Amino acid sequence: MSRRKKLYEGKAKILYEGPEPGTLVAYFKDDATAFNAQKKAVLEGKGVLNNRISEYIMAHLNRMGVPTHFIKRLNMREQLVREAEIIPLEVVVRNVAAGSIVKRFGLTEGDALPRSIVEFYYKNDALQDPLVGEEHITAFNWATTQDIDDMIALALRVNDFVSGLFAAANIRLVDFKLEFGRIYDQNEMMRIILADEISPDSCRLWDMESNEKMDKDRFRSDLGHVTEAYAEVARRLGIIKEAAVVNLDEAKS
Repeated sequence: MSRRKKLYEGKAKILYEGPEPGTLVAYFKDDATAFNAQKKAVLEGKGVLNNRISEYIMAHLNRMGVPTHFIKRLNMREQLVREAEIIPLEVVVRNVAAGSIVKRFGLTEGDALPRSIVEFYYKNDALQDPLVGEEHITAFNWATTQDIDDMIALALRVNDFVSGLFAAANIRLVDFKLEFGRIYDQNEMMRIILADEISPDSCRLWDMESNEKMDKDRFRSDLGHVTEAYAEVARRLGIIKEAAVVNLDEAKS
């Protein structure tokens, strides 16, 4: 890792220059943050689990024809991804009332929404990632109307697939955050692709029977056993055999 050029460090990942032009190496950290990084901790093994879970989901999406930045997992903490021009928006798909939508509309947490709702948030920590509409997005040139249509279509397609994937593991996909980027082919034709990660850091995941939280809300709400919950998600998906076992020695290689 020390021989690579570090390009960017975020809250949960570090991006390094990739081995080939147009590629990056994403390193998954154990750092956990909440409330715009006002709350911080290091949760040993979290990065390993997020890397494995995101690899599993992204590989499935690639196989079904959803364009993503994921190429392959390199080791327990790193994956090779395509370099993309990241669109400065977080795209949130909501299936069940939870989080900020409960406060905004006076809903009851856990109520099913009439249909899946797609929301856009401007990625800006200093402004606390404000909710934005299509007029803001196009006026400030963050994305075009066609980009927005493409992101919504991809987000709903991902939602359908990932909801089913988790449901088969007795997990409800309450809501989740996606990020998208632009890549250009040799003819300078632009395509929108799915970027970042899909993991318990970016999803709200509840056990279907008990409604027990199995995601980052355990950290936000001081529920404890965060990495154990992530490991249980990985176990149910068939990624690891035992929820309590994460090979941290291998992860540090």
